[in-house]
Amino acid sequence: MNVLPLDKQIEVIAALCDGLGIRAVSRITGVNRGTIGDLALKVGLGCAALHDGKMTGLRVSRLELDELWSYVGRKQKRVKPNQPDAMVAGDQYTFVGLASAARAIIAYRTGKRDTENTLEFVHDLRERVIGAPEISTDGFLPYKNAIRDVFAGRVSHGVIVKTYSVTNLAVKEAARRYSPAEVIAVEREVVSGLPANISTSYVERSNLTLRMSSKRFSRLSNGFSKRLENHCSAISLYVMHYNFCRVHEAHKMTPAMALGLADRVWSIGELVAAALATQPISPKVTPADRRRQFRVIQGDLFD
Repeated sequence: MNVLPLDKQIEVIAALCDGLGIRAVSRITGVNRGTIGDLALKVGLGCAALHDGKMTGLRVSRLELDELWSYVGRKQKRVKPNQPDAMVAGDQYTFVGLASAARAIIAYRTGKRDTENTLEFVHDLRERVIGAPEISTDGFLPYKNAIRDVFAGRVSHGVIVKTYSVTNLAVKEAARRYSPAEVIAVEREVVSGLPANISTSYVERSNLTLRMSSKRFSRLSNGFSKRLENHCSAISLYVMHYNFCRVHEAHKMTPAMALGLADRVWSIGELVAAALATQPISPKVTPADRRRQFRVIQGDLFD
């Protein structure tokens, strides 16, 4: 089996991290689209494993939580409840937990925007941070119970609710908008404790960076994900690149350096090597597999 040279792998991943789609990367690098997709999936899975291993035991003072809309396969209006892929197609939201001081993505989760995924996301966040950081969220109701139950009521939690000029839009219609409505009012609510600052500005700006850095989040294009696994893999690649390879303008260092998790800016080559090192070599051909590749012809040894 042909193996893509390391310099080509780095070139492909660097282009994907810069917001290009698979078709554009194929034209620029000369690498087959299928090969690019397979490499992106494998590196993304490795990035998810790296994130799980490195983003633990963190002491942060403040967290901002938000969700970012996208879709997989087809728009939600085209998904029928009785279809077998109803849960992995249509609207998919990426929950993001951002450390406001370091601008680092501490936890993330992609799935339906419901109570179950919110609870799983907050559980994952709790396992990665130490102490009782202050938390700010938007007005999505499941956050209140999830944060109260998972953090045992020991954190300061504030909710910011923005009222837009168009208030009669349903959720499914809001997802169709390609320009934000005007904010006409902002309300802040203290849910628990004494939060010093109730704001989601940093995580909302981080969502914009994700949308600009991944073609899968571009609207009015055919770059959307066709499979949920590939979509999640692309997000994992973005998160590791954002935390370890991308210098943030506010700190002149990467978010991982701001958290003390790295002492230098990672190169794309280091990211690719570390991600692939977590993944098994594929395909793995065993001696039994080799034996099955031969066809035995019955007959006499000598005719």
